[in-house]
Amino acid sequence: MTAQRVERIRERLREGLDTDEITVADESHKHIGHPGARSGLGHFAVRVRSPAFAGKSMIERHRLVYEALGNMMQTDIHAVSIRALAPEE
Repeated sequence: MTAQRVERIRERLREGLDTDEITVADESHKHIGHPGARSGLGHFAVRVRSPAFAGKSMIERHRLVYEALGNMMQTDIHAVSIRALAPEE
């Protein structure tokens, strides 16, 4: 299940952001016992490099990532740590 979630996150980011680079790590094991972990949703860290982030603030970049993830934020993801970079960064 976890490997499938990671791959679906990669797919959504690839499709939604025309990415140059994507790294997705499942960090759910670090949150065992936390209230959010009890729901079965995962904790993930993503690093995304995309031309879509050029000239955008950190908040705008994060919004683009959340938009690309779409309903996965309700069905698969409890929390996501985001590192969003423009190509030149």
